[in-house]
Amino acid sequence: MVLLVIAASLCTYTTLLLMVALSLLSEGQRLYLHWTHKISIVVTLTFSATAIGIVSDLWSKEWRTLLLSLQVTAPFLHMAAVSLMAVLSWPIALHCFRMNKKVGQVAVLGFYLSVLFSLYLVPLGMYSPCIKETGKLGPAPRLIGHRGAPMLAPENTLMSFEKAVEAGGEGLETDVTISYDGIPFLMHDSNLKRTTNVREVFPNRSHLDASMFTWTELQQLNAGKWFLSTDPFGVAWSLSRGESHRAWNQSVPSLAQFLEIAARSRKKVLFDLRRPPYGHPFSQSYINTTLQVVQAHMNSSQVLWLPSEDRDLVHSVDPELQQTSGQKGSIQELQKNHILMLNLHYSSLSQQQISKYESVNISTNLYVVNRPWLYSLAWCAGAQSVTTNSIHLLSKINKPVVLMTPDEYNLMWIVTDLVSALLISAIFMFHWWRERGLSFWSGSSQTHENGPYSKFRTELSDVWSISSIHVRPDQRSTPSSPTTPHLPTITEE
Repeated sequence: MVLLVIAASLCTYTTLLLMVALSLLSEGQRLYLHWTHKISIVVTLTFSATAIGIVSDLWSKEWRTLLLSLQVTAPFLHMAAVSLMAVLSWPIALHCFRMNKKVGQVAVLGFYLSVLFSLYLVPLGMYSPCIKETGKLGPAPRLIGHRGAPMLAPENTLMSFEKAVEAGGEGLETDVTISYDGIPFLMHDSNLKRTTNVREVFPNRSHLDASMFTWTELQQLNAGKWFLSTDPFGVAWSLSRGESHRAWNQSVPSLAQFLEIAARSRKKVLFDLRRPPYGHPFSQSYINTTLQVVQAHMNSSQVLWLPSEDRDLVHSVDPELQQTSGQKGSIQELQKNHILMLNLHYSSLSQQQISKYESVNISTNLYVVNRPWLYSLAWCAGAQSVTTNSIHLLSKINKPVVLMTPDEYNLMWIVTDLVSALLISAIFMFHWWRERGLSFWSGSSQTHENGPYSKFRTELSDVWSISSIHVRPDQRSTPSSPTTPHLPTITEE
């Protein structure tokens, strides 16, 4: 965070410096950059490059998100970039035509035009699934609550899943762990520190794996206080007093309690299953233990089974389970493993792959999709469902935030390029005529030699000449002769 603040400050300084330079160029002034500014620019570039390298390692997945966002914003970024080039054409044309060296003029003009023409051609290589023919848009992806509705209640609690159902979710996602005495319960992390008060209740055991606690011990923990105290999504303040009190008193739920909510509301469930550590009493039988709970509380056809361990055995025991894979693979391999759904990170989003899997009845679920633009992109790409933290927000979206036909986009592209080309040409012609003293209206005989610029230079010369006038010392008036006025004789030296 500190690196980002420093980099933002330095970039702001450089941007202001650039704006001042453009303003001076627009007035026809020559630029003289002080050595302190030169050093500051070098420091800014060096620091920014270092910060980008560090952030790239820390946020490697975010770059993929940035590239995905271009599929939604690229048409509008193209318009903004072309508009910016049109604005820059004024100072660039003025500076170019006032340069004395022909080589400099060609270099500046060539660089500007190469960038401009590159921007004009960018749409040829642009791809967006949200640009498609009318009637080709499929149904909206189904919404699966990621650990319930974690923006409205503590994650992986009964309150969270009930909130997800109320918000219109069509599925519920969670993570399952086996307690030391064989009770499957809901917990995402490997330990209990983040989402419970285990440090207060069991201070000497808080570092242990979550599965090393018995169900009786787990029931002594509070699973809601952390949500109100840390406010992970910055929305806990919006809860009513009753909802805050309810969230404060949440406990760790069992898998059976979770399945009862899903069965009662007729929602599908998707969960991953953590294997207990070595030495755990159920480290070898945790899958069978979980299967028994599932079969006792819910129709197996509503369960999206994500664990990859012993998949063939699980399918033979309960073929009604909807086998789900967390990794892509060939169609032959997926069909061999009875896979009916892929659960993939949204960075794997690809319209071609989604269509390929859909053609053999393998659906695609993308996680974790929280932003409307990303949900719109998944919708346009044909994803069948998404796992989300913001189920209460995405359920209100009735259509993609960006959707246009190829004809509409081509029209926008062509009009933008043509208008900017005409405007830039007019600006360059204006400066070319003005700098050469050509007439702008019929009957004008004004030239570069007798025009306003020449007059302005003449007036400046007169002022400079007057400033060089000196008064002879021997003819200055003195206090001793106040009654004799003397007008000094003015001579030019």
